[in-house]
Amino acid sequence: MTEQTTRDVIDLSAPADGQAASPAVPADGTGAIPADELARITDAVVEALKTVYDPEIPVDIYELGLIYKVDLEDDRTLKVQMSLTAPGCPVAGEMPGWVQDAVEKVDGVDKALVDLTFEPPWTPDRMSDEARLALNMF
Repeated sequence: MTEQTTRDVIDLSAPADGQAASPAVPADGTGAIPADELARITDAVVEALKTVYDPEIPVDIYELGLIYKVDLEDDRTLKVQMSLTAPGCPVAGEMPGWVQDAVEKVDGVDKALVDLTFEPPWTPDRMSDEARLALNMF
């Protein structure tokens, strides 16, 4: 039998109504990280992610929809699952390091692990309206 642990999750997916996503906490309201601190860390992580740009596209990776999932563990390890616009992206070997460097600067994050995935593949549908506007894709 395995022991289950609860983790605080930062859900960066935008709800259908366009409202900002709120951090998920265990249903009983407990967790190693208090809800107010988790909210502060969530905001800071999003801001940190918005400092990382694909050099070929004038839009940050958060607005491009390259960030699939962010999970803050009880030990304050931030796990980021991300993609690239294409598997052959020239900065594929560098961008995960840029993301790691950016989010490790957030107060409350002790270390970050970045996982690059292409499942599901990134499509322009993942871009925010802000990104579409910046790229004249309306």
